[in-house]
Amino acid sequence: MDGKKSEHNALPNSSMKDNKSPEMPATVHQESNVKYEDQNFVDTSRSVWNYSILYDDDIATYQAGTHYQLYKKMGSRKLNVLGNDGFYFCVWAPNATAVSVIGNFNDWKSGAHPLTPRWDKSGIWEGFIPGIQKGELYKYHITGFKGVVTEKGDPFANYWEKRPATSSITWEFDYKWKDDDWMEKRAKHNALDAPWSVYEVHLASWMRPDPNNEESYNSYEKITELLVPYVKEMGFTHVELMPVMEHPFDGSWGYQLTGYFAPTSRFGSPEGLMHLIDAFHQAGIGVILDWVPSHFPYDAHGLYMFDGTHTYEYADMRKGFHPDWNSYIFNYKRGEVKSFLISSARFWFDLFHIDGIRVDAVSSMLKLDYSRTHGQWEPNEFGGNGNIEAIAFIKDLNETIFRDFPDVQTIAEEATDWPGVTKPTFGSGLGFGMKWMMGWMHDTLDYFKMDPLHRPHHQNKFSFSMMYYYDENFMLPLSHDEVVHGKSPMIYKMPGDEWQKFANLRTLYTYMWTHPGGRLLFMGNEFGQTSEWNYKTELSWGLLQHEPHKGLQDCVRDLNQLLKTAPALYHNQFGIEGFEWIDLNHRNECVIVYRRQGPAPVDDLLIILNLTPVVRWDWPIELTNVYYTKEIFNSDHQKYWGSGHVFNPDIRWEDITTEEEENTPPESNAVLSVGEPLKKHEMPKDKTYRILVNLPPLAAVILK
Repeated sequence: MDGKKSEHNALPNSSMKDNKSPEMPATVHQESNVKYEDQNFVDTSRSVWNYSILYDDDIATYQAGTHYQLYKKMGSRKLNVLGNDGFYFCVWAPNATAVSVIGNFNDWKSGAHPLTPRWDKSGIWEGFIPGIQKGELYKYHITGFKGVVTEKGDPFANYWEKRPATSSITWEFDYKWKDDDWMEKRAKHNALDAPWSVYEVHLASWMRPDPNNEESYNSYEKITELLVPYVKEMGFTHVELMPVMEHPFDGSWGYQLTGYFAPTSRFGSPEGLMHLIDAFHQAGIGVILDWVPSHFPYDAHGLYMFDGTHTYEYADMRKGFHPDWNSYIFNYKRGEVKSFLISSARFWFDLFHIDGIRVDAVSSMLKLDYSRTHGQWEPNEFGGNGNIEAIAFIKDLNETIFRDFPDVQTIAEEATDWPGVTKPTFGSGLGFGMKWMMGWMHDTLDYFKMDPLHRPHHQNKFSFSMMYYYDENFMLPLSHDEVVHGKSPMIYKMPGDEWQKFANLRTLYTYMWTHPGGRLLFMGNEFGQTSEWNYKTELSWGLLQHEPHKGLQDCVRDLNQLLKTAPALYHNQFGIEGFEWIDLNHRNECVIVYRRQGPAPVDDLLIILNLTPVVRWDWPIELTNVYYTKEIFNSDHQKYWGSGHVFNPDIRWEDITTEEEENTPPESNAVLSVGEPLKKHEMPKDKTYRILVNLPPLAAVILK
């Protein structure tokens, strides 16, 4: 791994705590080769043998909130004990009075296989059951506080029954990865100075075997066959999967999790998801997973009131209940919960080779008064509205991920003005790699929804993003949330007739792709889905038979190709050197010009947006010490279903330093045309040029 690039990824986002030595992080346990049976008597006469794979430091770090590899210890683990194959079970139920494992193997009888509580008052129950095979259904039968009896799935299970069934399944991963090349080189793909074009996907509704049957799901293998080539052909650099962790209710879109260590069984076995991620990597595409540490549902088999008491959630419902989502909030103050959550995040990086996580609803975690009015929340110990325990958890999360996996990213969905979301934790930041730029999304959509007649009066909505852009490392999202619940699909947010709608949307996407930062586009938006997203069906793929939709898709494909081949669009995407306004003065005409600067002047791009349906011939643009010689992109091109009548085969220019008459570029006797190779010229100093550009209606033109 390139040490310099790793440093670029890790240092801006994480910091080692002063009390953690890089040589011996808190998450690494020095375990001896001594087995439990070497030092302890194992009573094999019982249905559940006394057994443990936990060491003293496992318990200490678990309780302290610094054990980040619990997936190797807790839950159900296949073992061989004294020559007998079976499964070891380990569950935390601190207020339980009895815990047993129930399943098909004992006819779901509660007393047949009781677990033993550890002597150390950790609240952990454990034991080994010989003869249990991979693929057995099981739950924990828990007698808890005041005799409350619950039957719970395993919080650490790696596989669950397909809903509506709710049992966990004993499992052992069996997959041979083939993505060595990607893993060795992924630092450059996931770096902050790499191109980021993310395709957001809901796996079930991207494409179904039967579009009219919400109970029909493609397998992970079929999804791999269909989705990976599509994403590759479209040129996206990354794919973001809406939550693929196990969840009971399809209508939650995966954001109400019960299985924090298990891919959903809707599409097959866990190895199927590994196969999908592996295929993306072999195709040169990174994989981001949505991850939800902010809340969880109250389903009877899930985490809520796990042992009859508030185990994983805050007991005080002013902190423990989410009014927006009718769900419960993790108790970030509890060490065991913190270890559970960070272990979950690390699990997906470690065993599933993911390249990033997008952390859902970060704002709700940070603020005690989130969606609460006066009297519904209690200030912290300093009188503020910040959830101090959640803030500490988030910092530890990012520190851990970037320490252990310096070639990945963490991305925050954070919609407030909380400071330092992507700043280093050692500088009081939260330590994320990137943050969704929700302000850009709202302002930009508000602007493009307007009739062009009104746009001159609202140019501030268009330009405001660059006033605060450098505060964070931003990703520009047009996500699933913008095309549901009556918000309308993207194409119908645009004003005008059909031609104008598509022209506006192509221009919006060009602006999005040339704006600094990463970018994310929800599935279907790339071809102009005409209905709001519905998780019960599939995308309207038949629309691609029609020229406007096929043209829009081609436009997005070409923008992705341009992004990956134009360093100006990503090299300095989070630095002040990467962007410059050239012309914001023609408010009435709604013509906006800006420059994206690359590592060398020859890499620079000039972007001109004409945001009215008026053709502008010979539009003058003044430039100092730089000139542009060819048009490399035009959103009004015929292949995109544009008019194709207004373009720039030649870029005419004038040296206006001394108001001289029209000249040709230095060291050239002719005006360069589109398609000609760019000649290298010595840039004259202190020269001001005027170029004349033809601007199509409601379109973007990019010059190099």
